[in-house]
Amino acid sequence: MKTKLLSLCLSALLCNMIPAVSYATSDTIVPDTTVPAASTTAPSLSISALQKLQWQPINTHDTQTIILNSTSQQFNDGDIRGAVAAFALSANQGPLEITLNSLIKDKQVYSPNVLVFDEQLRPAAFYPSHYFRYQQAGIMSVDRLEGVLKLTPALGQQRIYLLVYTTRADLQDFTQMVDPAKAYAQGVGNAMPNIPDPTAHHTELGTLTLKVKSERDAGNILIGQIFSPPTSKPVIVGSTQAISKPTITPSADLSQSAVFTVKPVLNDTEQYFNDAITKAISNGDIDKALKLLNEAERLGSPTARETFIQKIKDKR
Repeated sequence: MKTKLLSLCLSALLCNMIPAVSYATSDTIVPDTTVPAASTTAPSLSISALQKLQWQPINTHDTQTIILNSTSQQFNDGDIRGAVAAFALSANQGPLEITLNSLIKDKQVYSPNVLVFDEQLRPAAFYPSHYFRYQQAGIMSVDRLEGVLKLTPALGQQRIYLLVYTTRADLQDFTQMVDPAKAYAQGVGNAMPNIPDPTAHHTELGTLTLKVKSERDAGNILIGQIFSPPTSKPVIVGSTQAISKPTITPSADLSQSAVFTVKPVLNDTEQYFNDAITKAISNGDIDKALKLLNEAERLGSPTARETFIQKIKDKR
């Protein structure tokens, strides 16, 4: 009976082989002015400095508005300048989708960078400022910088942490906006007015909104170490090369804002899952092995299925 069960599992897997997940960048934008290289480097912060921060709890499904002003926490360390926001998120509710907006007001905006830490305050993922792209105002929204973070906390953690900050390089930069008259003309089909687009200067203060929701699908970045050494570097999300700003001309299509879409690569978790699958099959726990296989493939493992099949063959 046991041999028959193993054979059925193997047959089902061989009939449903699927290609490994691959990730790539997309969208091309017209070059104008490049973002300083410093914006693509994750800072190295001491545990003692991080422990002094007051981490604000954020609940799933909440949308939180954060005013960064002169009374907000300051974290002037290295290139980090001005007010920062520090969040603590529940890590025991599965994958998370986090939408961070920085609102443009009076042609000024806070240009955010986000560093994500696991429960032990070890850096796990880094979202540079150029990951947060300009979005035009809509019926229910204002001009803003926006980015979506998809994270999968590793099992066993209670909290993960997000540090939002801006840098000296960001403060020397600006955000190209779209003039409302052009957006209106585009929307009603009128001729595009030949007027310059405004710019929003980057400042040390600003207004953020943070929306957190649970996701059925796994996030792209695994937060928390399963087997990686403590010295592993955070995953940098977005291109590590200089990113060009979009140039907007009267003939440009303004029906959509320029969006830079990036799907980051996964942390190297394959060995952990392969070892766990091997152990489960050796112990005769095929159900557990299948669950591990499903989880590994949701995280993008290209070798978990091959490991499962080979161990089933060996077991026979």
